[in-house]
Amino acid sequence: MNVREGLDGLRSLPPGSAVTIGNFDGVHLGHQHIIATCNALRPRSPSGKVAIVTFEPHPLTVLRPELAPPRLTMPATKQRLIADLGVDDYVVLAPTPDVLGLSAEAFWAILKDESRVAHLVEGESFTFGKARGGTVPKLREWSQGTSVTLHVVEPIETAMVDKQIAPLSSSLVRFLVDAGRMRDATTCLGRPYVLEGPVVKGHQRGRTIGIPTANLDCADLMVPTDGVYAASCTIGGQSHPVALSIGTMPTFGENKRQVEAHILDFDGDIYGQHLSVEVIDWVREQWKLPGIDALKAQIAKDIGVIRRIAGPTRREQ
Repeated sequence: MNVREGLDGLRSLPPGSAVTIGNFDGVHLGHQHIIATCNALRPRSPSGKVAIVTFEPHPLTVLRPELAPPRLTMPATKQRLIADLGVDDYVVLAPTPDVLGLSAEAFWAILKDESRVAHLVEGESFTFGKARGGTVPKLREWSQGTSVTLHVVEPIETAMVDKQIAPLSSSLVRFLVDAGRMRDATTCLGRPYVLEGPVVKGHQRGRTIGIPTANLDCADLMVPTDGVYAASCTIGGQSHPVALSIGTMPTFGENKRQVEAHILDFDGDIYGQHLSVEVIDWVREQWKLPGIDALKAQIAKDIGVIRRIAGPTRREQ
């Protein structure tokens, strides 16, 4: 996949490509459906190419930092997931003044006259340009009689564990992750939600009681609600169940929120390494227990549950 940057990268796309524009945070099934639509248009595209135009980071990190949503995927992970879907060109637009100040009309002119897009594929709620001035109704109007064919993709709906039906969006996935509804998040993403980051030094209390943990620095990502989770990770090509604890370690009277991974059947040193953990299912809330012995006994029970959920014979989600 060719990676291009900025408006010059947008202008340099192969003329006659099928293009879609968006944040693509999480690369959920809705995003995948849009990209699949682009792929299906290859035979009708002069270049036979598919291109993604994405914003990195989210424009709100500059425009309204207090409203910027937490990430569902780190930039490199988002890029890899999109590459795996067969995309040819990946344009990254940083929220610079020249990008943020571009009117919808000027953005459209680049797509039509300079990138010479053949097919533009978007969801119904797509907006673009300064102050979100560009909308799907405007694109329908502007594309009439031009060489650009607009394709508007209907939203995908999915059934939650509780049988409720909801339209897929990155906002929905964030809501589910924030609520600890990891099985529903997996349904929306088409894969388990991943927490990733460097392994950093902690208090090492777990090691002193025979339950070593890897403290994960994933501050840039959406972290599920406090609790104990069944998870999984791969180290050296070997998959391991993980007892994942998120919260403030109430038994020890800590106040700092942490993400700690007790990797089962593993005793190596991975400090400083990058670790990706698939969060599979919520197990229980965090509890303040009366002492170390009670904590160890509870963790032993948790591990039994987690092995059944995240072990080699992982249950169906």
